[in-house]
Amino acid sequence: MLATHMNPESKDARGELLGELLKNVSRSFYLTLRVLPAGLREPIGLGYLLARAADTIADTELIDPKRRLDLLLTFREQVRATSIDATRVRAIETALTAHQKDAHERVLLESLVPALHLLHDMPERDRYEIRAVVTTLTQGMEQDLTVFPPEAAGRDGELEALLSSRELENYTYYVAGCVGEFWTKMTVAHTRALHFWKVPEMSVCGVRFGKALQYTNILRDVPKDLAIGRCYLPATMLSAYELKPADLLNPANGVRARPLLHTLIRTALAHYREALRYTLAIPPQLGRLRLACLWPILIGLPTLEKLARNERWLEKGHASKVSRQQVYRILALSLPAVGSDTLIKAWVHSELARIEAALIA
Repeated sequence: MLATHMNPESKDARGELLGELLKNVSRSFYLTLRVLPAGLREPIGLGYLLARAADTIADTELIDPKRRLDLLLTFREQVRATSIDATRVRAIETALTAHQKDAHERVLLESLVPALHLLHDMPERDRYEIRAVVTTLTQGMEQDLTVFPPEAAGRDGELEALLSSRELENYTYYVAGCVGEFWTKMTVAHTRALHFWKVPEMSVCGVRFGKALQYTNILRDVPKDLAIGRCYLPATMLSAYELKPADLLNPANGVRARPLLHTLIRTALAHYREALRYTLAIPPQLGRLRLACLWPILIGLPTLEKLARNERWLEKGHASKVSRQQVYRILALSLPAVGSDTLIKAWVHSELARIEAALIA
């Protein structure tokens, strides 16, 4: 366990925070972090760690949503603060750790003070961007806690939905698109070979990249989210097919809702095309950075293909997921392909074509 009194500037503290702890809580994203060039691992890793802590605060179901919101806002204040109030930070730890089933998330919450000290030890430019992205991400979490019913109420049938496609686009920015913006600024700041990038233009492209991945998550997780009272498929878009959010609770309505699913998959594909453009804008000699961008694309697109072909997409237990074996195959095949624009384009375009074929089948 990481001791909260440990000097965050020591190699041991930094190593534990951005090594074993990050590995234990970052799931598949750790693969991306590991392949990043050395100068990028620390700021992006710390940004992820703080965002993951905020997500844990927001998702602790055994605590009332209003209380979770208070704790989340306190955490956001401490991320943005010029000095750390350790008493307030440890109050977050005290309120939440006993409710964590996952031992790694308990350690994460017990590590907030050293993580914030590490943030303060970052170069000013990195510190500013990490604070900005965590602030935006927590706005998306705040929306989840205020718009949707408590998870227990959702399991009892209470349901709320986003209202419009604009709300959905805004939401995907708050919870993922902003990460593409952050990623762009960090990579340009720490990679001399990207000095030619126009940051505003590439940041917009990076936002689209993040949205592509979030659309994939939202569409894949519809049954799981419905089960806790959350419908991210906009009510106005459902009404165009004479459906209400509550109709999605009946898996038999999956057939009626498939046209909307296909519409949203096509929206995701438009974002993925921008993600491909973003990846190819990275010079081939920056293989690590290219791989970090390429892997999410090559895993996300097969997920959408499975979803497009999944007639039982509204049923719990029939989620459209890429197998671990398929992920390993993608990682292995990407290594010889990463330096070739031609191979990358051919691979991604073949994935896009298979999805388009599934949408018209």
